[in-house]
Amino acid sequence: MENGGRVGEKLPRDARVRQRADIGTLLKRGKRERTSHLDVFFAPSPVLHSRFGLVVPKHGRRIVDRNLLKRRLREIGRKRILGRLDEMGVAVDVLVRARRDAYGVGFGELERELVEWLEAWAGRA
Repeated sequence: MENGGRVGEKLPRDARVRQRADIGTLLKRGKRERTSHLDVFFAPSPVLHSRFGLVVPKHGRRIVDRNLLKRRLREIGRKRILGRLDEMGVAVDVLVRARRDAYGVGFGELERELVEWLEAWAGRA
């Protein structure tokens, strides 16, 4: 399937934390760590593979700004976070919640923060 010249560049459905119950469990019972612009919640996955999810509050922003932030974080999760977790052979659910100031940060900074968090977490795991 072709999508604007890109083939297969989506976060697979089974690799997403989508259910309200799963998100609630991660927010309440998962461990939380903070980066400069993000809160990262994580816990062992109840399925046999890692999953990635997003919570991007409106924070009074325009919908186009919110969608851009969601697209950026989803792409980082797909390419960098899930890829690295698969390499490590661990099954972890990761939920990223954007904080208010994340709206003013570019892709590179968000990617750097999440990759640094993951490498620090991997060093402790």
